[in-house]
Amino acid sequence: MGTRRKARECALQMLFAADVAKNSDDRLARTYWDNLGESSLPDDDATRAFADNLTLGTLREIQTIDERIRTRAEHWRIERMAIVDRNVLRLAVFEFLFTETPHTVIINEALEITRRFSTFEATQFINGILDAIKHDLEKSLTPKPDVKQEENPKENSNEQTRASSL
Repeated sequence: MGTRRKARECALQMLFAADVAKNSDDRLARTYWDNLGESSLPDDDATRAFADNLTLGTLREIQTIDERIRTRAEHWRIERMAIVDRNVLRLAVFEFLFTETPHTVIINEALEITRRFSTFEATQFINGILDAIKHDLEKSLTPKPDVKQEENPKENSNEQTRASSL
């Protein structure tokens, strides 16, 4: 298993604990690492730092993240989603919004983690929501055409006629 996936799984476990305990302070990560058995600890500090960044960043931006999920989770209240599923979504949306990781990689990682910790139906549900959010984000980054040209094509045609007669 890759170190970044291991970090994402650790982050998911920390978010799960925060969600269940309704606790999101800075001690969360420290408590998690202190209680994790030696055999389960990541091999390097970079993995641990990535997991901490994902967890604490997600908790810090949870309102923005949940609002983005709400726009695409039709007929589903976030509070009613399975804890694992909502936190996989939260982690992925955090990465969409606040990291440079390619969106396709984020979705693939989220789906692999969902396959490991949730159900087949959850995989389809999460894929649908993340794909829709990905398209929303890509659409918002696409440059818009020049509004002046679209609003009054007749005026543009007249300008072209005048220019060609000069």
